[in-house]
Amino acid sequence: MHSTTSNTIGLHRIEFTKLLVAVVTLIALIWTLPTRAEDDTRVYRWKDKNGESHYGDRVPPEYAGNAHTVLNEQGVAIETVAGQLTPEELAVQRERARIKAEADEALRQAVIRDKVLLSTYLSVDEIEALRDRRVELLAGQLRITQKYLDNLRAKLLKLEREAQRFSPYSAEPNAPPIDEKLARELSETLNSILLYEKNLAKSRDETKQVQQKFAADIKRFRELQGLTLNN
Repeated sequence: MHSTTSNTIGLHRIEFTKLLVAVVTLIALIWTLPTRAEDDTRVYRWKDKNGESHYGDRVPPEYAGNAHTVLNEQGVAIETVAGQLTPEELAVQRERARIKAEADEALRQAVIRDKVLLSTYLSVDEIEALRDRRVELLAGQLRITQKYLDNLRAKLLKLEREAQRFSPYSAEPNAPPIDEKLARELSETLNSILLYEKNLAKSRDETKQVQQKFAADIKRFRELQGLTLNN
């Protein structure tokens, strides 16, 4: 009999404990949930099309897409809602992103160039030796191109003198029309001269670019050497 009574009391204690835990949990949930009164104390601040600030318990529909601020009952901003960007603002945003991406890529490429520079050369003398070989190779190409160009110009002068006997180059009214073969040779020679002149100018520009690149590499190599020694 005593054992049955103890079991009954134990069961009641367990049930009471469960009920107490449930009540405490419910109270905690109630305290963590925002009340309607708290929601009602929120104030919204927005600007109209003239830039003037307005306050209210809700943002008018015509300004709902604009940026606005949520204030608590003390007037402290607790949330900022970003508005929809105009096409002009979106264009500025994209341009800024493009500029940043280009700057990041330029920095990345600069780091790669520094690593290649330090891993390729041991001294400035090595860089200068490679520069001289490249420049001499380009100079040889320039000499060959110049020689071909001189020969073509000499050939053109000869053809032009020969064409002076024919119309339309001759001043004689009864001069015969120029031979088709001679006219074609004149045209081809002139086109070849224009092509070689273009190639000659291109080779000169390339020579200048190579010299500038090696000058920049030498300068940067010395800077990196100085940083290495200082560290």
